Amino acid sequence: MRTRHCAVAGVVLAVLSVSACSADPQARPGAAAASSRAPLERLRNGLLTSDQLPLGFRLLTEEVNSTTTGAPHTPSAVPIASMPCSELGVESFMTTHAQPAEDVAVGVEWTPVADDDLDWFGQESLDRYAPGQAAAVMAAIRGVAQGCASYTNTLADGTRLQETASVTAAEVSADDSLLLHTTSTFPGDPAPFVGETAFVRMGDVILMVQQVSDQKPSPSSEKVLASAVKAYRSAGG
Repeated sequence: MRTRHCAVAGVVLAVLSVSACSADPQARPGAAAASSRAPLERLRNGLLTSDQLPLGFRLLTEEVNSTTTGAPHTPSAVPIASMPCSELGVESFMTTHAQPAEDVAVGVEWTPVADDDLDWFGQESLDRYAPGQAAAVMAAIRGVAQGCASYTNTLADGTRLQETASVTAAEVSADDSLLLHTTSTFPGDPAPFVGETAFVRMGDVILMVQQVSDQKPSPSSEKVLASAVKAYRSAGG
């Protein structure tokens, strides 16, 4: 998914370190390795699987690797609260500007079966943070979105986009949730590209469902989000 998303983004726009102690010095390497794998495995088990997806959807495990952590891929010293407004439309801003301890993801796609249907392409990710940090990350996302209600973004080729960002509550039961809505309008094109990303905090984990922006937004994001939350809770999250 990362390749395709970057292509769209260009047009319009995450290792947990666990120390283990053992009374037997010779047992430490194996114990440490098992301890470092187990938390990540539990997090990975909370991702959507094929049989948990809404009807008509499929996983894109070839494009988003759910077997490894990448926390973060490209870290930045700039926190979410201080990042540029243009970063809100970028897939990796969480792992870039709010380094999680663990990060797993899987791509999701739905292909239309009729000409008047809308396709859906995006990903689900689970980011685990240190105790108390996830709540601060959610607050930072709200804050930057509220400060980026309307702004101009200049692409590498000089094209100036008119963009907006807003947040509403996600219709799920959780410790905290929000829907981030973004729009990007090209010069001379009245139809904006619309993006939607859902963030759901359950304890120290933030579940994110993100749809690649399109000029014909699909309501299917709500179906994917509901299934993702159910899958995570079914796995004991």
